[in-house]
Amino acid sequence: MTKQSLLIPTQDDYDDAHGNVEDEVKYHDQYKTARNDKDENGNWIYPWSFEVVPGFFKQCDPKTDDLKFNYSFENMGRLKPWDEMISELQALNENANDNEVYKLVFLARHGQGYHNVIVQKYGVAAWNEKYHAMTTDGELTWAPDPQLTETGIKQAQENNQLWKQEIRLGAPIPSKFFVSPMQRSSNTCVITWDDIKPKEQRPVVKEKLRETCGKNLCDKRSSKSVIDERFGKYGFDTHEIVEEDIYYTEDRETMVHHSFRVNQFLQELFEQDWENGSVDKTKAIENTFISTTSHAGTIRCFITVLKHRNFTISTGGMIPIVIKATRRLD
Repeated sequence: MTKQSLLIPTQDDYDDAHGNVEDEVKYHDQYKTARNDKDENGNWIYPWSFEVVPGFFKQCDPKTDDLKFNYSFENMGRLKPWDEMISELQALNENANDNEVYKLVFLARHGQGYHNVIVQKYGVAAWNEKYHAMTTDGELTWAPDPQLTETGIKQAQENNQLWKQEIRLGAPIPSKFFVSPMQRSSNTCVITWDDIKPKEQRPVVKEKLRETCGKNLCDKRSSKSVIDERFGKYGFDTHEIVEEDIYYTEDRETMVHHSFRVNQFLQELFEQDWENGSVDKTKAIENTFISTTSHAGTIRCFITVLKHRNFTISTGGMIPIVIKATRRLD
């Protein structure tokens, strides 16, 4: 019997993944200058540089057709058995220079939310003109902070089954979990890792992983108190966020700014392995595998920052990327 999947990219997903090339170029131009910025204490603001390590996943290969590719049919797209990948990544970290770290980061997009249904129902043009600022059309409610649809729940459940299958084949359980504060991402994280993630591994809620900020009412988050009420029982760590959403404005965040905050997330992630002027090899190896659950726009910015090939991610989809990070010493 042919396997059925709900993790199928659409043309809109493809357009989102491959569009806005102008801002991609602007980001890289501005980052060349920002790379030399220091804070008030004379420390580099962006000490880490990043590059994609090929040879681990099909998604990195330019020959892979990203509109037709479905990682759930392809063992997540891996090119070799998990035990080989784990051994290679450990060897890379063990043999790396004192200012180098390798990580495999799983970038998951939330399952279908009600705002996604509205875009499909009325079209992108009508969304941009009218529906982005509304909460309901009288039939569906999609803002602020929309919930997953039944399809979105099933997409997360499909990922849960895929992870269980891959773990049976030797896949590692990530040592750290990071999640957007939006409930569509948080619920996707909960469902995806149900009965898999050890309870002591608490997902950390990160503002830097949220969707493009501003204008679209679906991207206004709930209060910290509500997030704690919904997800505290799953161990979510919300200590980094404040009570009210201070980032939502009437103006839409640019992809350039969004890419810079994704870069800041990566800076913080890799800096956690840096201690006393060099990489702590034990930490680097312990924290090789990282899970994030965020949004299409956020993953698009990860891909921009990392200079990975543009790749289409369906609602509920995921892309794994092996990253080499190098910290400047001067």
